[in-house]
Amino acid sequence: MRQPASGLPRPFWWLWTSILISRLGSFVAPFLVLYLTAERGYTASFAGLVAALFGAGGAVASVVGGMLADRVGRRTTLLVAQVAAAGLTAALGFADRPLLIAVLACTAGAASTASRPVMQTIMADVVPPAERVRAFSLYYWAVNVGFGFAAASAGFISSYGYRWLFLIEAAATLLSTLLIAVRLPETMTDPAETDGEDGHEKSAGFRTVLRDRPFLAAVGLSFLLIMVFQQAAAGLPVAMDRDGLTAAQYGLVISLNGILIVALQLPLGRRLEGSNPGRLLVLAALLCGGGFGLNALAGGVAVYAIAVLVWTLGEIVHSPLNMGLIARFSPNTARGRYQGIHASSWAIAAMAAPLCAGIVIDRFGPDTLWAACTVLGVSAAVGYWALLLRKPDRHRHTPHPTNATVRPRRHPPRSTPPHNPPTPRTTSPEE
Repeated sequence: MRQPASGLPRPFWWLWTSILISRLGSFVAPFLVLYLTAERGYTASFAGLVAALFGAGGAVASVVGGMLADRVGRRTTLLVAQVAAAGLTAALGFADRPLLIAVLACTAGAASTASRPVMQTIMADVVPPAERVRAFSLYYWAVNVGFGFAAASAGFISSYGYRWLFLIEAAATLLSTLLIAVRLPETMTDPAETDGEDGHEKSAGFRTVLRDRPFLAAVGLSFLLIMVFQQAAAGLPVAMDRDGLTAAQYGLVISLNGILIVALQLPLGRRLEGSNPGRLLVLAALLCGGGFGLNALAGGVAVYAIAVLVWTLGEIVHSPLNMGLIARFSPNTARGRYQGIHASSWAIAAMAAPLCAGIVIDRFGPDTLWAACTVLGVSAAVGYWALLLRKPDRHRHTPHPTNATVRPRRHPPRSTPPHNPPTPRTTSPEE
């Protein structure tokens, strides 16, 4: 931990700690369907609808959260979203009517997801551009460590009652919010500190984002790979079941994904820093598509495990580089909106992937699904090559040294020596 973690600013670490705390208690989303069917006795169709509403709320809230982060402020938006998520999650655990459950699931999903683009925006604000890939690697590592712990402990906690899952997640969210309120400063750039281009982009709102073709291309390529990664939870268990493998064997195979991320994300994240992102993103896309394509050759646990190894390596490389790429495309004063659009595409992919997997498997079989995953991976690789390697100098929003400035400023401006004539005030990279 010591080498990959060195040199990052203190506000990043407060945010990172709050993310880890909230993820350690993230029980509800992965166990919502099981709670509704096994505990409450609802049908699988209703449980699936509620889960879809949970994701749909997040797709809309990602955009709204990013917009508010730019207009109201990062810290305020994050605090409001976290408090709302805690209250709605706790209320969902006590809801006993189908309509109320559906409404609370949608709003709780919206509040929970609204904080994601804000957190990534804050990281891009406080971390210097040269260190963002490493910072995003640490962020992704914390998310997976927290999720792994939550998944492992949720079964034990649910034996005392599923309601405890909702209450503990709400408590963890509130604890995370308290840490943010006490320790994290506002990081939004002052309009007076931005250049004319950024000020214009702020006033233009989402029109500027939707006209930014290279950024939209990057979001689209990320969407393709997220659709593929989501098949680990959507298509893979169905395919393994059709091959006669048990749920325990599926759990063993998919656990390799989390183990590899925890073991390799930090050392690889350090090595990714300063590398050519275009070539590595092409490689990551090929590993992703090829790894899931290997499932077509599987009939037992061993080949499925090898496939997980291959596409997990692609995931480890893609996730921090992709988040760093989105941050590079984002101008100072529109960074929240850019991150919101990207987070919304992630939520939409998470909803669409299970639906597409079910249709393809029912009509054509699992092998067709794995072939489609390979095609998507190769298509994304070609897209990253065209976007970043054919014409590599296409990142128009070059980060300004003041991007890393955190308000409020702790040091007063340096005074001009008496024997020198007054000169215009400039901001140095150190400040």
